[in-house]
Amino acid sequence: MIAAALVLLALAATAPARVQVGADEYGYTLSRATIKAGPAIVQLANYGEDEHDLRLRRVGGTRTYRIGTVAPGRVGELEARFLPGRFELWCSLAGHRARGMRAALLVKKS
Repeated sequence: MIAAALVLLALAATAPARVQVGADEYGYTLSRATIKAGPAIVQLANYGEDEHDLRLRRVGGTRTYRIGTVAPGRVGELEARFLPGRFELWCSLAGHRARGMRAALLVKKS
């Protein structure tokens, strides 16, 4: 029993953080505002009537993470390893960011 508990604890310690970004016209809603640094799964769920995508970049960083265009009713996914910091999220499709499709995600030290 102790060995099984240790295995479960080890698996939980290495499980990726998860956050879902819900998109509609013209905004994002995050399932949580904060995740732990390290491996993570980000999902873009398109609840709107138009296509949307997702870009993420750590403030002060140079790498932009991307989930490509997601059709209405569909879900896109990104698996990545995130460093601690504040991340800006936005839709890169023409005019979407200017209309309010942006959000922030805080990644805390593990």
